[in-house]
Amino acid sequence: MLDTQTCDITCPYCGETIQVIVDPSIQEQNYIEDCFVCCKPINLIIRVSDTAQADIKAIRDDDC
Repeated sequence: MLDTQTCDITCPYCGETIQVIVDPSIQEQNYIEDCFVCCKPINLIIRVSDTAQADIKAIRDDDC
């Protein structure tokens, strides 16, 4: 079974808190996920520490 984490982020467009699922077995991740509220594309930059703690930076796709 795949271990995943559910993390809360704030949408950089509408300010709503949404949940994203993170795979802690991958230390560096970068992908785009649409906000579930406003449907805008959020660029997620994720770094997972050796202790499996995810640090997530959520930025507007047009700021990349």
